Formats: sequence, structure tokens, C-alpha cells
Amino acid sequence: MAIKLIGNYAKRLGLPGYSSHQFSISTEVELTDLGQVQGEVTRIYALLQDAVDREIAHVGFVPGESYGMEDGNSSGRRRVPGNDNGNDEWACSEKQKELVMKLVDENGLEKDAVEQTAQDRFGTGVKLLNKLQMSGLISEILEICGKAKSSGNGGRKRQPAGKGGGQ
Repeated sequence: MAIKLIGNYAKRLGLPGYSSHQFSISTEVELTDLGQVQGEVTRIYALLQDAVDREIAHVGFVPGESYGMEDGNSSGRRRVPGNDNGNDEWACSEKQKELVMKLVDENGLEKDAVEQTAQDRFGTGVKLLNKLQMSGLISEILEICGKAKSSGNGGRKRQPAGKGGGQ
């Protein structure tokens, strides 16, 4: 009987301007002898760690202090009326707006829960988030959606910040 050994190694590094990047790698091997497990675990861990460390050293784009706030006004944010006036103008980019709406629709997320997550994390509503803040909200939504798909929870969706999902 074969024994399946699955290894995963991930690393997330904080970068300036509240930015970060992450890299993860996984592998799977089959063993025929339980005596091989400890040696193979040590070998796989070292191999994965070396690969992640080598690749994550390439930082790529790092946003500056004013990233997402290049609109020219003194507050660093576009004038966007409050969410309660029916105006559909958002402070983030159009692509970010479309992505958030798509994620909410496709994953059956409650809009109120996403709104509450924005309030909890940034002290403002979804429509008033600048590009950098919206990027953080999108990352959180993607992480939650990824967990919901792989959690084996019978198809129930998790809500942002644990709200309304019953998880």
C-alpha cells in the first residue's frame, strides 16, 4: 500500500506602504515504506523552503506612499458622495469595482457583510475605499472565497470577517 505525503510551504513578506507579497508551493510524493517518512519530510521541506525563498526574493512592484490616492485633492481621495444618496460612483478603480461586484455575485456573499468588513477594516463603506484599501478588501474576499471552495462545508459560503456565514 502506498503512502501519500503532501508538503506545502508558503511565505508572506511585509513590504513598505502596507503592502505584502506571498508565494506558496506544494508537492506530493508516494512512499511504500513508513520508514521513509521522516527522511522524505525533511528532504521535501528543505526543497520547498529553498524554492520559495529563491523566488520570493524578486519583490516586483511596491506601491509608494500615495499609491491609490493620485486624484490631486488634499485628502488624497476623490470626492464621492455617501453611499446613502443613491449615487453609484466609487472611489476605487472601475476594474476593482467590477471585481468586487463579480465576487459578491458569483460567491453568494451578503453585500451587508462585505460592507461591514470594509467598515471594520477601514472605517468607511465599500464605495468610499480608495484603490489601496479596495485592494486589501479584495484580497480578503478572495481568501474567504478560496477557503469556502476548499473547506468541504457542503456548499455553504463563508462571509467576510466571519459575518453572516454561520461558520
